[in-house]
Amino acid sequence: MPLRLSLVGMPGCGKSTVGRHLARQLNLAFADSDQVIESRIGMPIRDFFAQEGEERFREIEQSVIDELTQRDDQVLATGGGAVLRPSNRDALHSRSHVLYLRASAEELARRLRHDTQRPLLQVADPLQRLRELFRERDPLYRRTAHFVIEAARPSVPALLNMAMMQLEVAGLVDPARAPGAAAGRAEAE
Repeated sequence: MPLRLSLVGMPGCGKSTVGRHLARQLNLAFADSDQVIESRIGMPIRDFFAQEGEERFREIEQSVIDELTQRDDQVLATGGGAVLRPSNRDALHSRSHVLYLRASAEELARRLRHDTQRPLLQVADPLQRLRELFRERDPLYRRTAHFVIEAARPSVPALLNMAMMQLEVAGLVDPARAPGAAAGRAEAE
């Protein structure tokens, strides 16, 4: 049976990093919707935002999410704002098993304090902006997700372990299918 996993969450919560590791551990393909978008538009998202605006970006993102959520045996890392459009939330929730990596605005501000690539955070007070985004998006992430994983301060291996345990408990992943799963858990304990 094909397996489709998607990761949602705020900018900087670890979707791409955890997604890459999860795909490797489960021997699945990996896709990052922001990387696919940048490849299609031929420039960094930040530059596209400045030239074309957020609305045009969201249109392209919707098309990419629609396409990527139809691929089997894949882990998909989405952009932080992918859940803003109802069609994206519906596609993600109905076509894949969605993991929400949840982290507070304060934790994200600490992680992203030197980031210059995320257009929505290039403001005078990034922490305040993250708090606003979290208030707006947390309910949307929760509505879209099948699983919520608290991603406040754990390491990537710890997040990967939590994701694998959720998937195994839900019967989506056979522990035998994930070659390093048992060893990873033993090291984490």
